[in-house]
Amino acid sequence: MEVVFVHGALVRDGQWWWQPTAALLEERTGVRSRSVHLPSCGETEERGGLAADAAALRAVLDEVDDAVLVGHSYGGTVIAEAGAHPAVRYLVLVSSYLPDVGLAQAQIMAGEPDPVAVADVGNGLVAVDGCDAARFGARFLQDASDAVQRAAWERVAAQSVVALGTPTTAAGWQGVDSTYLVCTADRSTSIGLQRDHARRASRSVDLPTGHHPFITRPDLVVDVLSPLVA
Repeated sequence: MEVVFVHGALVRDGQWWWQPTAALLEERTGVRSRSVHLPSCGETEERGGLAADAAALRAVLDEVDDAVLVGHSYGGTVIAEAGAHPAVRYLVLVSSYLPDVGLAQAQIMAGEPDPVAVADVGNGLVAVDGCDAARFGARFLQDASDAVQRAAWERVAAQSVVALGTPTTAAGWQGVDSTYLVCTADRSTSIGLQRDHARRASRSVDLPTGHHPFITRPDLVVDVLSPLVA
């Protein structure tokens, strides 16, 4: 059994984001984790969109016999697009999305009362707009230390606009047992949107955290994961 992590939009270095939870999970259970490198975020030699991200996820899953698949934010859309895979035993969605076929990430976010601002930075890429380390930290990691907020800001990345605008062609979350982690202090994804998608999961758990509980409260995330990998 392995845990495979799919990070969110507009950042890179998924293993850094996931490491606090990965380390604690391995300490408690002996189970190792890995993170998917997303082409749309510039983590591979060739840029791509949602289809390339989904292909990268499937390639990782092809190397795993049994996996608990964890998607954060946009990572849930990647999981949907990747479709069914025989290695996946369970899904955990963290402030994430379980989109129907035909729904793009940009459409999911369109109804948010305070959407994250992005700007065109050229070459078919967009990036977080109007932020510096302090503003980014206050919105996405208000429950983390200043040092962690600065390190997170260093990993903010431009992303292919195609990744955010492409409608899904599959719904890989369907037919798979799943838990949705609702982050009740999240300042990025509204509670309303989280609960809309949590209703599509098998069950949901409320966590009193911001957008990144796997950084700020890895103990709570590991409490959810440990029974799944036993």
